Amino acid sequence: MFEQVSVPTPFQVGPVNAYLAGRTLVDPGPDSEEAWSHLTEALAERDLAPDDIEQLLITHPHPDHFGLAERFRDRGAAVVAHPDAASIVADFPGRLDAEQAFFRDFFERCGMAPSTADTVTELPGAFVHYAPSVPVDREVAAGDRVTVDGVELLVDDLAGHATGEISFAFDGSAGREALVGDNVLAEITPNPFLQPPPRPGADRPRVLPAYNDCLADLREEGYDRLHPGHRSRIDDPAGRIDAILAEHDDRTERVADLLDEPTTPVAVMHELFGDLPVTEQFPGMSEAVGHLDVLDAAGRATATERDGEIVYERTG
Repeated sequence: MFEQVSVPTPFQVGPVNAYLAGRTLVDPGPDSEEAWSHLTEALAERDLAPDDIEQLLITHPHPDHFGLAERFRDRGAAVVAHPDAASIVADFPGRLDAEQAFFRDFFERCGMAPSTADTVTELPGAFVHYAPSVPVDREVAAGDRVTVDGVELLVDDLAGHATGEISFAFDGSAGREALVGDNVLAEITPNPFLQPPPRPGADRPRVLPAYNDCLADLREEGYDRLHPGHRSRIDDPAGRIDAILAEHDDRTERVADLLDEPTTPVAVMHELFGDLPVTEQFPGMSEAVGHLDVLDAAGRATATERDGEIVYERTG
């Protein structure tokens, strides 16, 4: 049903997969002239112009996925996304400011030097121009349906990779299929990026425990094919999900072995990945804190704050 169109990005992950069916486009890619040229050429090969796109589905609010949405909306396309994603893409610079303020303090409390915390949290600002803010015309969540080229797609909520991530399921040539954004990838273990509290005073989301539960639920859905946001399609969804969960379990056990004495998340990150460049420390911290959250949720570790630093230690 959906044709995959590879769109170049400036990000380390490489090209993003846009998907086209009729006059609906899913995840158009980042706002760059290279991406726009590549995508418009792909449309022209199918006798379409940007003005012909009527509906734009956004799986999640990361720049490499929604950045070109504004250009298509200006040409008449309706943008469809989850309510939580809608609030982010409507004011992407404002969201980034809020994230930077939260994580600058949080990373210092996790044991990171203030100057490093400043650099790590400021780095995403270099990419904000790839993601112009865009209003969302229709908000959808689990249980809603979206019609694409005469076929009804069932929306479901996803957790773990991004706030407001959703999937779109449909009956295709392989059986039961779904567009899953970056929640499941064929050749990469998706990063469970840390997320700030949903509102001031609320708790920080425990992303990796939620992600593990989401993957288990996806496996139980019995999909025959998944269409991911990067790289190749997934024709053995259960096998790929099992492999990701096994990698998570292995790393969680490795983190558990590091907790012989009170340990900061930054120390855990360095034990896992060595001397990471600052450009990789946000995903590194997401991994370290995520696996500590899994141990905490299972009652195998506890977190306390000592002299302004968060430390974890093994229980029992």
